[in-house]
Amino acid sequence: MAPSTDPGWTPLFLTAGGLVMEMGGPNSHGAVVAREYGIPAVVGVPDATARIRTGQSITVDGAAGTVTPA
Repeated sequence: MAPSTDPGWTPLFLTAGGLVMEMGGPNSHGAVVAREYGIPAVVGVPDATARIRTGQSITVDGAAGTVTPA
């Protein structure tokens, strides 16, 4: 989870199981790179960095646009 991403984040996508961002849309950097790497992404999640704790297991469903506790 992150407020947003930029090209410097790209290497981190290799180890990510999914992406949750507070800002952005379908054409934002994070969403585009997630599609390229085949990982689920949900963008535009208000307060994601406050609502999801570091280390917390979550399920990211990019097709449905949902993020739920695992």
